[in-house]
Amino acid sequence: MLRRVSSRRLSAAFACSAAVAAIAATTSPAATTAATSRCATSGLVIWLETQGNGALGSIYYNLDFTNLSGHACTLLGYPGVSAVNLGGQTLGSAASRDNSHAPVVVTLAAGATARAVLRIVEAGNFPASTCRQVLAAGLRVYPPNQTASKVVPFPFSACSRRGPAYLSVRVVQKT
Repeated sequence: MLRRVSSRRLSAAFACSAAVAAIAATTSPAATTAATSRCATSGLVIWLETQGNGALGSIYYNLDFTNLSGHACTLLGYPGVSAVNLGGQTLGSAASRDNSHAPVVVTLAAGATARAVLRIVEAGNFPASTCRQVLAAGLRVYPPNQTASKVVPFPFSACSRRGPAYLSVRVVQKT
């Protein structure tokens, strides 16, 4: 009887030490850092799929973020988006946040792509006095939680005055 108890304890001890080793391996600083490092703007290609879907005076486009950094990284939240002219100056108000989806951490392997849906409302839908319609040369895009941006060339009708919410963006999601 004593021998059985000892072998059970020994088995339990081995099982505990194996579990502790497994936990330690998955939570080592190197593993945590690699899994949680944010995608830097410099490691991303940001592009717009120009085949949009229209509905009621708006067109929805996929704004894609492809990881070319050579290592996995994460995105969480909303990108910052605004229209710009040829000189790079912001036109009108920055995109509002469409909170129809909750933010989730998106882990991008090297070469993988994530997406945020961008809605552009036809500038002609707003009164000329509040919008002052102009042709935008593109979009200035800040990946979530980054202070550096990239400009995505894409001409479209925009409001040059602040106020009308003609741009809105959803959270970044896995493609």
